Amino acid sequence: MISSSLGLRSAGALALLGVIGLSTAIYSGSAQSETCSVPSEHAGVTFPIEKIDPAWACRLHEIIDNYTTVSQVGPIRAGLPESLYHRLLDRPPLAATLIKRLNIGLYKSEAKGPGRFWGDDGEGTKGIVQLVYQDPTARIYYLEGSHDSRLLPNISGKAVVFLKMDPVKDAEGMDAMDSTMVSYLRLDNRLLSGVVSLLRPFIEGAIKRKLSKGVETVNRLSHLMRQYPDRVLLKATDPPPLPDDDVDFVKQALESLSYPGGATPSRATTP
Repeated sequence: MISSSLGLRSAGALALLGVIGLSTAIYSGSAQSETCSVPSEHAGVTFPIEKIDPAWACRLHEIIDNYTTVSQVGPIRAGLPESLYHRLLDRPPLAATLIKRLNIGLYKSEAKGPGRFWGDDGEGTKGIVQLVYQDPTARIYYLEGSHDSRLLPNISGKAVVFLKMDPVKDAEGMDAMDSTMVSYLRLDNRLLSGVVSLLRPFIEGAIKRKLSKGVETVNRLSHLMRQYPDRVLLKATDPPPLPDDDVDFVKQALESLSYPGGATPSRATTP
């Protein structure tokens, strides 16, 4: 059980942190890196596997070829324009801080190097999320982590998450993003993996709820950013202060959000 994170390096890494708790995808085609073959199609979506660093191919292959569970979620909508959605995916610690300060989630995140983040969903799942590949419409993540629950002992494992993103218009004509995620989980304990296989329907439902919750939390954040920009900015500047570049990013993000008919957003500081 390792988790997202849509997000927010997914709906980001936060949504992706929901992944390794528990996880069929249709796949065909593959990319070859020496002896390791990685499927290029997942849930009917083709990913540019040939562009992945060859050093990652075998690590991904080991999980995908020997997974314990697989799960697909989406498309789930987040009310953010494409550019802002992508930029939030690149700032999981900032997104997690805003979500927690606005009382819409318990996520925590810390940067651990380029494209590498530690995350905790506040519900027993924590681990490392590593960005393996990204382009304007797709991302691939590798995760390692663990999950503590009342029903089972500490469970650890590894996962691969494929994220597909599509810019759309919502019912009000505003820019939004639809995200579809396919996750492959491999538990470290093979005996436990056998037990999990007996409970697959329950587990797949649980992981889908975790992933969906991550993206839905991001969507709630987007609504607050559109409707109550002053409140969001206030939380961004509350002590302990965020880094100056994060505060500047929040200000720019709030100013860049579009509003129907060019209307001026509410300046209320409480919902």
